[in-house]
Amino acid sequence: MSQNNTSGSMTSTISNNFTLIIVIALFFLGGFFFGSLWTENKMLKKGGSAGSAGSAPTAPAGADAPSGPSADQLAQMPAVTAEDHVRGNASASVVLVEYSDYECPFCARFHPTMVQAEEEFGDKIAWVYRHYPLPFHPSAQKAAEGSECAAKLGGDEAFWKYTDSLFAANVAQGAVTAETITKSAADAGVAAGAFKTCLDSGEMAGLVTAQLEAGSSAGISGTPGTIVVVDGEPKELIPGALPYEQVKAIIERYL
Repeated sequence: MSQNNTSGSMTSTISNNFTLIIVIALFFLGGFFFGSLWTENKMLKKGGSAGSAGSAPTAPAGADAPSGPSADQLAQMPAVTAEDHVRGNASASVVLVEYSDYECPFCARFHPTMVQAEEEFGDKIAWVYRHYPLPFHPSAQKAAEGSECAAKLGGDEAFWKYTDSLFAANVAQGAVTAETITKSAADAGVAAGAFKTCLDSGEMAGLVTAQLEAGSSAGISGTPGTIVVVDGEPKELIPGALPYEQVKAIIERYL
């Protein structure tokens, strides 16, 4: 009888407090969920992947910020050649080599900063764009291949128009899709059929992957990562989407 009374009492207690128990459970689950989102956001800001496998290394656990590449690492960056996409004065003594990802929100935020630097410094600098598609951005690889197809079909002018258009779409929509890739190619003035054939063939995949691997060897660990090159020698890394005034100060230090 005592056991039956105890069981009944427990059932009654649970029944009477069912709503409270559900609220407490939701509270803990919500805390876990939002804590996970905060952690992922911090990792992305540091240039690491949020638990995704890929070529880009992540910052050490517990670090406030990823350490910059060493001089030896920077020296591994491939020299700028005529095969690169260059905006500005190709003969400038100061060259900004940006490793970037079309789907990266921080890269989209940083793109106007680079445009502003190009406009303000003019022939004093050059801007080189190289690919670093992060593995947890599902459209980044194809978006990068699309830029190379645009370049193949329309030259460097088409490449940069495609790049401007796709980053604008990233900012406006918060995403990159097959549709925005196709639209950016149209904005660049390349023939739709030829672009689709090039993109679907995968012929530019190797070029994109080679640039990503070379960037990793040079110490790039996230996007955007911009290496300042002075008279052909890599000097330092501009890490992430720094505000324009900070980028300006770095450039002025080398002019």
